[in-house]
Amino acid sequence: MNLADFVKDKRKLVRLTQPELAEKAGVGLRFIRELEQGKETLRLDKVNQVLQLFGYEVGAVPKTTTPNY
Repeated sequence: MNLADFVKDKRKLVRLTQPELAEKAGVGLRFIRELEQGKETLRLDKVNQVLQLFGYEVGAVPKTTTPNY
């Protein structure tokens, strides 16, 4: 599951609209829309503001493939 789907699923699980989530997280509605649409360049501090509402944060996780170094 990607980040966009994760946020959208969590938001729907707690029955929040995008505008409600934006207000609770202290970010703009445009940011929430871009996040849920999978925009590749987003500010991590704002992503973490949103994820914090659900008890999560962005962090480094190992990839399932072998590194290329």
